[in-house]
Amino acid sequence: MELKKFLSIPVSAALFTMGFVYYMTVFIFIEDWVGLQTSTGSLNNIIFSSMASLCLLSFLVGVLTDPGRVPLSYIPDVEDSSFASYQETKKNVLQSKTCDKCAAYKPPRTHHCRVCKRCILRMDHHCLWINNCVGYWNYKAFFNLILYATIGSIHATVIVINCMRQKDWNSSGTTPLKFFYLACGAMTLALSVTLGTLLGWHIYLITHNMTTIEYYEGIRAAWLAKKSGLRYRHPFDLSIYKNIALVLGPNPLKWFCPTSTSHLKDGVSFPTLRDSP
Repeated sequence: MELKKFLSIPVSAALFTMGFVYYMTVFIFIEDWVGLQTSTGSLNNIIFSSMASLCLLSFLVGVLTDPGRVPLSYIPDVEDSSFASYQETKKNVLQSKTCDKCAAYKPPRTHHCRVCKRCILRMDHHCLWINNCVGYWNYKAFFNLILYATIGSIHATVIVINCMRQKDWNSSGTTPLKFFYLACGAMTLALSVTLGTLLGWHIYLITHNMTTIEYYEGIRAAWLAKKSGLRYRHPFDLSIYKNIALVLGPNPLKWFCPTSTSHLKDGVSFPTLRDSP
């Protein structure tokens, strides 16, 4: 069952961290800063609770959604330009589309995961924190997860800093309390920087319609192309808007909903530069 994925130490640690940061921010720092009953406190509570709820929803979708299985009936199209150059023979193309471990054909952008022990459609990476691969069907949920986690962490950091600034440490500040405030501030700041960096990385990948695996494959492909006097461009990089629409959907209002995946198709074929007019 998919629920067994929650019986993982990293998943439990992620859930505990979310719960701890939420409780600490709302019931300790907002309450100590302006009070939950004030208009400022209520507003911050509503905003932070909304981000936390969306973050948790994205996390659950990322954990429980299958990233993408290769259909048993899948047979590659040897004329598909997304795999090979015009000079390659049909035999070489078929070999490049075969997974030795699964002993089966694999679609474009599909890779074998050693942890899941199967091929994953449009695989980005295997994430320990969701105990699942990040692939075709749950990449949007994963992106929304780090988006809402980043916003929530930054918000929590601002609240902690404001709470520390307005507190009268001369009259009420004890050493253990000061240490607790500093430790919480350092934790939320570290989360903000780490998650913000990860978010920036995946924004770059989305705008170039690229996965983490394809990025590193592209480095080698660009080096080989440069040696041959050619210029390499990622074959699935169409344009910024088209790239975003292919991953998050054509409707900007649904970009931030982790369960809105009606724009996704079968995950075995993708438009390329050669298909563009």
